[in-house]
Parts: sequence; C-alpha cells; structure tokens
Amino acid sequence: MVSSCSTPNAVISLWAEEASVQQRLHSATQVFLSSIVLGELYSGARKSARARENLARVDDLATSIPVLACERGTAWHYGRIRELLRNKGRPIPENDMWIASTAQQYGLTLITRDEHFREVEGISLERW
Repeated sequence: MVSSCSTPNAVISLWAEEASVQQRLHSATQVFLSSIVLGELYSGARKSARARENLARVDDLATSIPVLACERGTAWHYGRIRELLRNKGRPIPENDMWIASTAQQYGLTLITRDEHFREVEGISLERW
C-alpha cells in the first residue's frame, strides 16, 4: 500500500468503524491529512449535536496523523488543477481542489468516496 491522504468522508467512515476502512488503514504505509480536510472536520464537528465530543475526536486525530499544510507548492498544483477543470467544464468543489492539490503535490494516493475526484488528472485514487 502506498502512502495516502484522506478526505473527510474517509475519516468519517473510519470513525463509523467500517471494517473495510479499518483493514485498509492498518495496511497503509503512511496516512496523512490535508489541513483542508482537518478544517472540514472541525467545521462539521462544530455544527454537530455533540460538538464537544466531536471536536475532541478531531483534536485526537490531528495529533495522531501528520497534517500537510497548504503552501507555495500546493498553490501551484491548485492553480493548475483549477485551470484544467475549468477548461474541461468539469469543476469540483473548491476545498476538494485544494485536497487534490495536496495529494498531487506529495505524490499521495487520495482516499475518498467522492467520484468527482476522477475529474482531476494526475492523482491516484482509492475508495476505502
């Protein structure tokens, strides 16, 4: 298994204790979180019915898995991805372009259940 970067839906599946996701996680070489994914998880936790519990869960995750920050290289990939998708007429959500940019920048496999990531050329995808 190659190193991977996950989307919020992959993390939520892990928290739901889906056996297939847990198995794949244990066989992964390394797993990273994009700072954008972390932001989406914090946002979702804040608006949930159990905000305090869910914020603590996100905090625990953020201290146990390396978080990849957006920086100059990420921005370069973002600009390229956004332009390619615009030219194809196939935009995807803004945050997802940043997540894809992070995966592309570091050569990571993106773990997701969102099919629209297939529109992004040059990234490896896996569905867990």
